[in-house]
Parts: sequence; structure tokens; C-alpha cells
Amino acid sequence: MTDVNAVIFGASGLTLTEAERAFYRDANPWGFILFARNISADAEQIKRLVADMRDSVGRNAPVLIDQEGGRVQRIREPLCPRYPSGRDLGDIWRQDAEKGVRAAWLMSRLHAFDLLRLGINVDCLPVLDVPVEGANDVIGNRAYGKNPDIVTQMGRAAAEGLKAGGMLPVMKHMPGHGRAFADSHHDLPVVDTPLDDLRAHDFPPFMAMTNEVMGMSAHVVFTAIDPDNPATTSRKVIEEIIRGEFGFDGLLISDDSSMNALKGTLGERARAIASNGCDVVLHCNGVMSEMLEVQAEVKLLAGKSRERAERAEAAFTAPDGSNEPDLRAEFAALLPSA
Repeated sequence: MTDVNAVIFGASGLTLTEAERAFYRDANPWGFILFARNISADAEQIKRLVADMRDSVGRNAPVLIDQEGGRVQRIREPLCPRYPSGRDLGDIWRQDAEKGVRAAWLMSRLHAFDLLRLGINVDCLPVLDVPVEGANDVIGNRAYGKNPDIVTQMGRAAAEGLKAGGMLPVMKHMPGHGRAFADSHHDLPVVDTPLDDLRAHDFPPFMAMTNEVMGMSAHVVFTAIDPDNPATTSRKVIEEIIRGEFGFDGLLISDDSSMNALKGTLGERARAIASNGCDVVLHCNGVMSEMLEVQAEVKLLAGKSRERAERAEAAFTAPDGSNEPDLRAEFAALLPSA
């Protein structure tokens, strides 16, 4: 790996501006992320944008997207079918566990067919959060269920489906976002749950999948661990829980640094993320003034963080030999009739 900065950036629109090309060339981020504003109904537009992002840094940089299904699906019809939510898949599991697990694998494998042909090679999936009654709907039906065993089985299948298709998954949101009673896009959720309850309910899916090569942090305060800082900027949460108790030694990417759960300027947020244990700072909205602030605070990937990034890049494999029409028919047969 050449020297790259420990950051992932978004872009402002459907094509790169000259200012963005120049910025990316100088900033040399580890990767990029796409959102709905970057997506049209034209597959060639997406392929050009992805290729231009990689061309700006002169290498095959990872390109991420949130393509979960349900309400969090950045690429939609006509390029991709409207996929069910995590809860919808969990409903299949609750009727027949074997069919539910197969449905989770199939949907991820179909995501890989959809995304890889556009040049996108990382999907921020599975959602391993385990909601509780009354929690904010920011996770809601994105979760497979309210039981950690269901979430673990379905999450593992979803990750394996992506990898079978030549993509890589990003587990989210470590160490758990299911108890948040606020939407971290707008406010900072504070969870006062005792640590033993977190260990029983929230942590198991992440602990079961600790060998995955990438995970994303949660902008959530866990007062039982660190009452002063959200997990994303908490050295205590990251070192003692995510790295220590979970044993996760993959690449830890922050949730979006532009979300309002984090306080301070974008530069202050980036500095706090980079200095407290996250390997990579994520900034999604493509606003140039903010990206410049973030870039001023991030550093080159080095040491353990560089090793983790190198392991992630080495984990890409060629897609299996699955037949796409056959898998689409099998998946459709598992879904409830409209």
C-alpha cells in the first residue's frame, strides 16, 4: 500500500468537480463513499464517478455504500430492485430459521451482483445492532430483530453473501446502537444500561463476528463504560470493549463525522476520532469546506491501522460462480407474497 491518509470522503454530486479532483489528489484518502446524491438512474454515470474517484488518487481505492435494503438503500430502481429491510428478513427467520438465514445470504449476494458491476466493492452491512422496546427508529426496521441470536445468525449470513460476491462487509455500529433513544444524525444518544446487560444483549453479534476485517463505530455514549464520550471518540470503549473484550482487530471506521451527535468543529471532531482509537475518519456529505477541515487533522495510515487496512484490501476475493437469475428466483420465492 502506498502512503494514504486515514480518511474516507464523499462527493457533492453526480460527477466530480475539478476542485474535488484536485482535493482528492492532494488528500489521498484511503477510500470513498457514495450517497443518493451521487446516484442517478444511469449505470454509466455511477461507473464513471467511481472510476474518476479512483483515478484521482491513482489506485484502486475502496468505494463504500450503504446498501442495506429497506429505507437505507442508496441505489434503487431501475438499477436495483427494491430490497426488503432487515426486519423483513428477520420475519422470514421467525417463520423458518433456515430460510431466514438463506434469505440474508441471498440478498447480500444479490447486492454484490448489483454493486460490483458499478465498481463499488464495500457495502456497509450487516447492521448488528439489537434494538430494545422504545428505542429511536434510527435503527428500527434496519435490524434483523430484537434477539441477539437472530441478529448474529442473519448478520453472519449477510456478511458471507457479500464476500461470496467479491465484496467486503462493514459491521455496524460497534459496540451497539440498538438502545439509542435519540437519532445520532441529530443528537447524541446516551445509554445508561449496566455493562452486564450490554454484554447479554448488545455485544454478542459483534463478538461472534470479531474476525471480520472492517467495522463501524457508534456515536453513542455508554455511561457504564465512558460517561463523557461517545464510542467513536472514546479510547476506553475502543480499547477495553471493541479491541479488548470483543477481540476485534479489524479496521475500525468512524460513523459519519458530520453527524450532529458529535460536538465541535469538523476539525475538532476529526482530531478526536483519529486520536482515540478509530483507524479511519469517515466524512460523508461532500461539503468542501468541511472536507478541508477534516483533512487538516487526519494523518497517514501507519502502524496497526495501516496493517488493518492492508488486511482489509487483501481480503477481497473473486466472486463465486453463482448464477444471478437462479439466485434472484430463489430469493423471490422466499419472500412473502405481496
